[in-house]
Amino acid sequence: MLEINGIRKTFFPGTPNEVRALQGVDFKIEEGSWVCVVGTNGSGKSTLLNAVAGTFFVDEGTIRLADKNITRWPEHKRARLVGRVFQDPFSGTAPSMTIAENLAMAARRGLRRGLLPALTSTKKNDLRDRVAAMGLGLEDRLDNPIGTLSGGQRQSLTLLMAGLRRPSILLLDEHTAALDPKSADQVIHLTQQFIEKDRLTTMMVTHSMPQAASLGDRVIMMDRGRIVMDISGQEKKRLRPEGLLAKFEELRRANQLDEAAAEILRAQYI
Repeated sequence: MLEINGIRKTFFPGTPNEVRALQGVDFKIEEGSWVCVVGTNGSGKSTLLNAVAGTFFVDEGTIRLADKNITRWPEHKRARLVGRVFQDPFSGTAPSMTIAENLAMAARRGLRRGLLPALTSTKKNDLRDRVAAMGLGLEDRLDNPIGTLSGGQRQSLTLLMAGLRRPSILLLDEHTAALDPKSADQVIHLTQQFIEKDRLTTMMVTHSMPQAASLGDRVIMMDRGRIVMDISGQEKKRLRPEGLLAKFEELRRANQLDEAAAEILRAQYI
């Protein structure tokens, strides 16, 4: 279970570029739940994921994962509990290393390093079976450099790598946004397969309203560093992309009006 209490994060505080990215976020994800996170640009979606991953420390509040207070854990220590797939298909893998070597490294994520070989014949056979189950025909290419694969193939393998150790939480940061439609559909299909098979607790940031409406069991919408909508249960099952989009556009218009009002007020005092 992930439990977030009152977290705040401000970038460039006290400067003209100050950004209050997270403003008192309270959030809990039960074990096995799949939550989709949506919002306008700059709403705090990816910042929330980065806070959980340990990319930076929050200014205030606490983050608990798997009954551990990880608020001040560095990113490498959280790697034992957190799996992550980035938007860029070329992030999260070592391009000059083979598919098998990348998978073997992922299987050791968060564990102590030793002098024993990470890629024994038994381990390689196990990895081949896992890759074959994806249905991409890559099981006979395990000795190929992963950098020779297409973006969709790499993202599919990165997804497999992120879930190899059954993380306490899987973070998906717009992981299909950089792919062509066919590859994106393929990766989403594998995402559903992996998450449902292993009941992985998941938080997925997406700009796709159809994905947010159809995937997972809960949707939250963020705006200006806060959670402004939380849909689950039967309401989530009835959710349609057009309804979610309408709320999204409502927030966008409200933000534009707020900015216009602020500009008027500033003009009055110049």
